Amino acid sequence: MFRNAKLTLACSLLAFTAAGNLLAADAKDHHPAPRGPQGNINHVFVVVLENEGYDVTFGPTSKAPYLSKTLPAQGVLLNQYYGTGHVSLDNYVAMISGQAATNETRNDCTVYADFKMTGTTPDGQAIGSGCVYPATIRTVADQLTSVGKTWRGYMEDMGNDPNREAATCGHPQLNATDLTQAAEKPVAPLLIADQYAARHNPFVYFHSIIDSPACNTNVVNLKQLTTDLKSADTTPNLVFITPNLCNDGHDAPCVTGDPGGLVSADAFLQKWVPQILTSPAYQSGGLLIVTFDEGGLSVAPDPNTAGAFIISAPGQFCCNEQPGPNIGTFPQSAKLGPYTLTYQNYGGDRTGAVLLSPFLTPGTVSYTPFNHYSMLHTIEDIFNLDYLGYAGQPGMIGFFGCVTADVENSDAGQFAQCSK
Repeated sequence: MFRNAKLTLACSLLAFTAAGNLLAADAKDHHPAPRGPQGNINHVFVVVLENEGYDVTFGPTSKAPYLSKTLPAQGVLLNQYYGTGHVSLDNYVAMISGQAATNETRNDCTVYADFKMTGTTPDGQAIGSGCVYPATIRTVADQLTSVGKTWRGYMEDMGNDPNREAATCGHPQLNATDLTQAAEKPVAPLLIADQYAARHNPFVYFHSIIDSPACNTNVVNLKQLTTDLKSADTTPNLVFITPNLCNDGHDAPCVTGDPGGLVSADAFLQKWVPQILTSPAYQSGGLLIVTFDEGGLSVAPDPNTAGAFIISAPGQFCCNEQPGPNIGTFPQSAKLGPYTLTYQNYGGDRTGAVLLSPFLTPGTVSYTPFNHYSMLHTIEDIFNLDYLGYAGQPGMIGFFGCVTADVENSDAGQFAQCSK
């Protein structure tokens, strides 16, 4: 783990007057002094969608007009945001821990296996194989708890079928097959679908969380969010939202008959984003991040095997992302059921992301490269936390920094002053 050394960030986006780079690194070594509740981000909301590249989501023929047009007009479009890997779970793990992929997390941990750790690198990466990290590997959730802040993961459909997973802290049995890898159709006697996927719930891949009774309080069904949003006091400082396999855009069509893909993802956002934006917690100092786990994958029939498919990805990355100690060299290929996965490189490809906050200037665009480690870095800056794993790699920057060429100084926000 890198020590944060109290990095000074500056130049609020409130005065962002031109499309261009939001951010760059500030060489200072301390956080700004608190400016009071009216000037601070106190609540961060993260919504993670699935498997679309930037051009598909934000291009002129996007099937998600709310995400691609309405929300950027209200906030900031991160034009150069990248996933950190393929195919899913490794991205979610990176978002909350700064840990790079293992061969198992890259392939979504079809067996919910304990991580067998043989050591750590100087930059805080766990060396080994497996899925569920030992309690010594910390997450941003552990960090928030340690400083008296609150967090919750809100997982749509979790517990719909109690024979698959619990309604709180729902995860497979250790070292057993993950039964949540595919959506479950409505079946008697429940007559509701269960489209929860543990691999899209990063919190349950850390023993520091699942071994604690607090997991049942903090990893809950999405239904709880409506109640929690009623006041700022009941809204956690970090709200991490995972839609089900239909509403995150992963499946298309869905086991419920819904269209899935970006159409269902857009409908999900139209339902939940207004509830977040009108909540007391957001209005008094909130930041909403809508992002994707990874860029889109190309799928084609395998010409050599009937009923099989080849899934390929360029694996592009940004921000001097490192592959970590566990996944070897590239290009690579792997088998996952009837699919052959081929990767030219270890990155997660370009997805784009959207930020909304009372402190941001609506309708602006950033062309600065960011990735999931940048997002974690940003959250840790907001709450004055140490940097975990690759969130603290040299040169890593968060969403809020000092770019005096692009952003005028302002006293309005948490990161408003540049100390040179």
